[in-house]
Amino acid sequence: MSALPSSLAPAERRPIRELPDELISQIAAGEVVERPASVVRELLDNALDAGARQITVRLSAGGVRLISVEDDGLGLPREELPLALRRHATSKIASLNDLETVGTMGFRGEALAAINAIAELSVLSRFNGADGAFALDGRTGELRPVARATGTTVEVRELFFATPARRKFLKTDATELAHCIEAVRRHALARPEVGFSIWHDGRLVEQWRAATGRDQRLADTLGDDFVTHSVVVEREGGPVRVSGRAGIPDAARSRADQQFFYVNGRFVRDKVLAHAVRSAYEDVLHGQRQPVYALYLEIDPARVDVNVHPTKIEVRFRDGREVHQAVRHAIEDALAAPRAGDAVAAPAEPFFKPRLAPASASWTQPGMQFGTERGLGDAAAMWPAERREAPPAFSQPVVASERAPDLPAQPAGAQPRSEPATAEAWPLGRALAQLQGIYILAENSQGLVIVDMHAAHERIVYERLKTQLDGAAISSQPLLIPATFAATPQEVATAEACVAVLPALGLEITPLSPRTLAVRAVPGTLADGDPVELARSVLAELALHDASTVVQRAQNELLSTMACHGAVRANRKLTLDEMNALLRQMEATERSDQCNHGRPTWRQLSVRELDALFMRGR
Repeated sequence: MSALPSSLAPAERRPIRELPDELISQIAAGEVVERPASVVRELLDNALDAGARQITVRLSAGGVRLISVEDDGLGLPREELPLALRRHATSKIASLNDLETVGTMGFRGEALAAINAIAELSVLSRFNGADGAFALDGRTGELRPVARATGTTVEVRELFFATPARRKFLKTDATELAHCIEAVRRHALARPEVGFSIWHDGRLVEQWRAATGRDQRLADTLGDDFVTHSVVVEREGGPVRVSGRAGIPDAARSRADQQFFYVNGRFVRDKVLAHAVRSAYEDVLHGQRQPVYALYLEIDPARVDVNVHPTKIEVRFRDGREVHQAVRHAIEDALAAPRAGDAVAAPAEPFFKPRLAPASASWTQPGMQFGTERGLGDAAAMWPAERREAPPAFSQPVVASERAPDLPAQPAGAQPRSEPATAEAWPLGRALAQLQGIYILAENSQGLVIVDMHAAHERIVYERLKTQLDGAAISSQPLLIPATFAATPQEVATAEACVAVLPALGLEITPLSPRTLAVRAVPGTLADGDPVELARSVLAELALHDASTVVQRAQNELLSTMACHGAVRANRKLTLDEMNALLRQMEATERSDQCNHGRPTWRQLSVRELDALFMRGR
């Protein structure tokens, strides 16, 4: 009979005793050091805290045989070198207040001790202003003078030699090298003023010189396409500031391998932040595509806890909803402006910006008719008089009265918005023809513009419907028979804690018992949906993020359906004036580069690309 697993074996009384320091350090190493990249990350943190301006990383066998991190920082005094390898010895915190307001990359004081327990470690350092440098052997504690300029070099050899079982979990040298390079890249993106170089087995594999600004470092590390295909994010409100760059929807990837988020200069992976970013892209991203971004959040250190994970890659915010809202709105604002795209690559800067109508203006046009077959309206406001002979008509959304909200008409006597007098000033150019009843062909100063007319008009109608409802109170629809459901203790607690928030979302959820909740009212626009499913979604998100996103998402899905039915259909023949009116509306509409489902609405072909198709100039 085989032996029972230890978890099933009869309990055996063992005395409580203290663990030896070496075993404690090895346990700590198991939490801090997962692979060579973990060592690289910890040593880079220390180098940056020391004020380094140039950091050189040397690796051998993917970092298993050798990891050497050399910096030109302040260095360590001779008398403090032995203390650097002691457990929980650090110069960065001295009190609980210091721990609650950590402003340095490293602070736990366990990295060097943990690394020393599983590898051969030595530290060479010369303190700023000292007469000479000293080297400390981590195994023997020997301290000897050496020659070195100001700064510190930490060498780690034969990683996991003291715990050979851990080596079995390492991958190939090439894989471990890739992880080490990624660890350096993450630090480089946070500190553009610092130069980084990586050597592997005597060969230079990556180098990023000190940059003059963040965009230059982003281009150097992630490629010029990242900057070209992204928009600037900049928003500051209250104690939170969000900056950086977010990729346009066309730059989305199948993998989430170009997503970088920094909190006070520290690379983190956080569910609140990831959810906020995904929420901002919901309206413009197609399918399961992953956005690309490099975002930097600055917040009072007292409002974020960075001491929740040994590797410091996770954080906890004091007010997660505040941060969630700031990040989501920052990205939404950055993506709202229409941006140029073409068949091969987008230009470096958007060549048109939204020209929004006043907030009081209605989304309808004079003469608009609901419920008619064509639903045509006057396009005079979108197509200037000098380009037409008679007032043309342009298709407006056909929204059935039973689906459409009660929208006001445009005030009488409203003046149309002025438009540029020449076609060259129109970013989407002048309409030339319609192709197969699906695409509009237009000419602008760069070449040929191809527009998917249904997708473009769908976005226009959708944005107008959203604008009409924006800021309006969410009407509540009482249920004739309350919908009850068995709730978890977390759901009950959230419903009780957010009793003042739920009515603002058009919801009324009350406890019937410690394990039962009743939904008595839902938002009027969602009255036909499942009230229990909506309540569960709102409570789950309210416990973590901002529950209004659930209601907003459901409303947007309804508006998207209405817009799809109201947009001009494929195979509908349009006049040139109608086509031009659509182009002008696209230029004035936010997010008009993508339809409601995240697909592109138009593409640009430059004259050079057209010449290449016909081999002109060869």
